Amino acid sequence: MSRQMVRPGGRSARVQAAVHTAVRELASEVGRDALTVPLIAQRAGVTPSTVYRRWGDLQELLSDVAVERLRPETAPKDHGDLRSDLTAWAEQFLDEMSSPSGRAYIRDALLGDPDGSNAGQCSAYAAEQIDTILTRAAARGEGTPDVETVLDQVVAPMMYRILFRPDGLAPAYARRLATEVLGPDGR
Repeated sequence: MSRQMVRPGGRSARVQAAVHTAVRELASEVGRDALTVPLIAQRAGVTPSTVYRRWGDLQELLSDVAVERLRPETAPKDHGDLRSDLTAWAEQFLDEMSSPSGRAYIRDALLGDPDGSNAGQCSAYAAEQIDTILTRAAARGEGTPDVETVLDQVVAPMMYRILFRPDGLAPAYARRLATEVLGPDGR
């Protein structure tokens, strides 16, 4: 019998929300390293077996919470032109992802990700945001690069630096990458 992924609804959605909230609250109260499944379950009002059945282990749970925390809460702001929109988005992305909490969420998302689905979901978040920016620009009649080009030339170098060379990252780095991908004529 094949196992199908079902979008959580009803009790399942309530359990997920309660457990995610418990993880976030406890991480800020006692620190991430002190988290245990029984502690999280108690705070969420569920049994540890519910957590293990749903997430498998603590790392997979932390990974699931991290992916949710990395989901953008709003669409990128519309500043009126592609260069401004992409630059502002890149600066915000760099700021959020390079913060201590952003880097911790990235690590957690990847640690509990044996099949790469979390990384794919995080990449999809960035691609959706970039697509929104490029679609707006195209609607204004501006020429645009494609989403993959922006991912390769803006997001990928920032993620490398965030993960492996985080010292000295500043908004100017994000601005430079956004400017370079658009070229001298702005596209």
